[in-house]
Amino acid sequence: MGDKWTLLVVRDLLRGRHTFKELLAADEGIPTNILADRLKKMAAAGLIKGTPYQDKPVRYRYELTARGRDLREVLAAVALWGKKHIAGTRVAPEFRR
Repeated sequence: MGDKWTLLVVRDLLRGRHTFKELLAADEGIPTNILADRLKKMAAAGLIKGTPYQDKPVRYRYELTARGRDLREVLAAVALWGKKHIAGTRVAPEFRR
């Protein structure tokens, strides 16, 4: 959880991006190999579940598990801290309380 990319993937899943292609399209420009690695690690940690939606090649739709959805509160707390302490910080609607 401590790396930059994992929290950005959680953010994007909370925003309704669910496929590899959608996650890859994030403005931050995550490299494909890093995204694939993070998705595997997040699945192994029980944060996400991948469900195949295509056979050849196999493609997955990713969803946060209950454990992963609990991170919404963590990200909201960080966003609200930023709003309080860093001028110009914007809090996205999905992280407002």
